[in-house]
Amino acid sequence: MGANIKSSNLKYKYSKKATGGDNPKFTGKPDSALFNREEEYEVIPMLNKVLDELSTLKVSALHKLEDMIKNDLPGDVRSRENVFDWLVKNY
Repeated sequence: MGANIKSSNLKYKYSKKATGGDNPKFTGKPDSALFNREEEYEVIPMLNKVLDELSTLKVSALHKLEDMIKNDLPGDVRSRENVFDWLVKNY
């Protein structure tokens, strides 16, 4: 499908600064790197992959996923792989 989210599509504003030493590109599982839900460069690739997995390009789905990250994602779900799995399962 190939979701291609841009920052202008996002409901929330995220930090555009990267934490030093991070590898921002979530390319899929497995990925045990920690997910930073406050940084745009990490949120966008995650949302692209989740939308692809859900087979949707709807803006409403994108915004629902953002709400889930902001309001519902448990603090102990931290690795990119686990965040991806949690979003897909709980969508």
